[in-house]
Amino acid sequence: MYPGIHAAANPDKPALIMAGSGERLTYRELDDRSLRLANLLRSAGLAKGTVVALLTDNSVHAYEVYWAAVRSGMYLCAVNNHLQAAEVAYIVNDSGASALVVSAALEDLAEEVAGQVPGVRLRMAYGGEVRGYEDYEQALAAASTEVPAVQPRGADLLYSSGTTGRPKGIKPRLPDREVHEPGDTLAEVLRAMYGFGEDTVYLSPAPVYHAAPLRYCASVHMLGGTVVMMERFDAEGALRAIERHGVTHSQWVPTMFIRMLKLEPAIRRRYDLSSHRVAVHAAAPCPIEVKRQMIEWWGPILREYYAATEGIGMTMIDSVQWLEKPGSVGVAVLGEVRICDDEGRVLPPGEVGTIYFERDEILFEYLGDPDQTRSVKHDAHENWATMSDLGYLDEDGYLFLTDRKAFVIISGGVNIYPQEVENVLAPHPAILDVAVFGVPDDEMGESVKAVVQPAPGAEPGPKLEQEILAYARERVAHYKAPRSVDFLDELPRTPTGKLVKGKLKARYARP
Repeated sequence: MYPGIHAAANPDKPALIMAGSGERLTYRELDDRSLRLANLLRSAGLAKGTVVALLTDNSVHAYEVYWAAVRSGMYLCAVNNHLQAAEVAYIVNDSGASALVVSAALEDLAEEVAGQVPGVRLRMAYGGEVRGYEDYEQALAAASTEVPAVQPRGADLLYSSGTTGRPKGIKPRLPDREVHEPGDTLAEVLRAMYGFGEDTVYLSPAPVYHAAPLRYCASVHMLGGTVVMMERFDAEGALRAIERHGVTHSQWVPTMFIRMLKLEPAIRRRYDLSSHRVAVHAAAPCPIEVKRQMIEWWGPILREYYAATEGIGMTMIDSVQWLEKPGSVGVAVLGEVRICDDEGRVLPPGEVGTIYFERDEILFEYLGDPDQTRSVKHDAHENWATMSDLGYLDEDGYLFLTDRKAFVIISGGVNIYPQEVENVLAPHPAILDVAVFGVPDDEMGESVKAVVQPAPGAEPGPKLEQEILAYARERVAHYKAPRSVDFLDELPRTPTGKLVKGKLKARYARP
């Protein structure tokens, strides 16, 4: 499925609405403009398998570029707009992109990048003039509107968040079908599991370059619904958007829940959320108390999934199941979960190990890095893959996450999982954000450190530190509780909510 089908049936229906400005893109416009851009890309010599890079803010034009690439059998490489110019240029060059489309809202960054991407043969900018780029609107106006006889299905080519080291390009195998033919796994999962369809009004509050927002919005277009995209996340603004647009489905990361829960009760009660049927969340583990409060507020509409950009597998859990299994991320809906020890042996229920997904076939590779591609596969099973997360299965097959293997604290020979401690601390009223990790300790090897971003009105200092330490010791075993707390104005997170814990750990590493 692709928007052209819905453009024929419902041409004036909004495919995308910007939550703040109210700017709209109908299915007719999305089909016409993506077709023009697709023809323009072909006329510039780009062929199936070519990469089109996109550097944008949250904008209606992002999906014109997305669908132009996808209906041409090309790869769409959406680039994190919070990177420095050299980092953006690295991704554009590493991906082998032949075209680069940018938003004028990122003018300074785009101009700096222009001189660092010699392999790009076509550069265009929308939303205003950018030096070194062609005018997007003029180019589209002059492009052909003839529908090609063949429109092969393309895909996205996204880069990992780069929380440790250089980001890696995740290149899926191109589907062997045309864009109008069925077979889009994610769209069908969303239809079956969450009830996505033509009546869906989907709120997307996260940056569009991230895998989940990019793919979920595209799936809404495949199914004929309407996307409501926030220019940027704002806690009260999200509630306002749900009421104003009659949002039926949405997707969040746990930090957004925490920000909304910290709104004044009067603000939370101000908005009519009765249209809201499904609130999906993922990207990072959600503290148990935070999720419990969200279910009490919004009702049992929360649906959680665990997956990765690489598409190796997926688990899901609804609110009713979660209340019976607090902390679980659900049962497998794509692939089969295997928990293995460091030697690759499958572990029984209840034992923590590395999480693998077994699939019929692994359909991605890390671009230009066969060693990295091999490293995520099980030594004895070519079709088992892992993202190096740790967890365990219970007797009923429900998956529980513990942490990333790289962040496990080993103190006195005992494994401590920082995520467990972060989940305990996050609901504290004086804590806006928190990270827990290991720091060098002469006696124990490592000790537990917490770094906290205080909530507005909270006064950082020794008194608050002692309050937080006591709070933790009341809720977890003393050996897991932080030994000390530091305070920062802001913790390093990606715009998609992932904590860049490596940057914090580096501050405390010994010379």
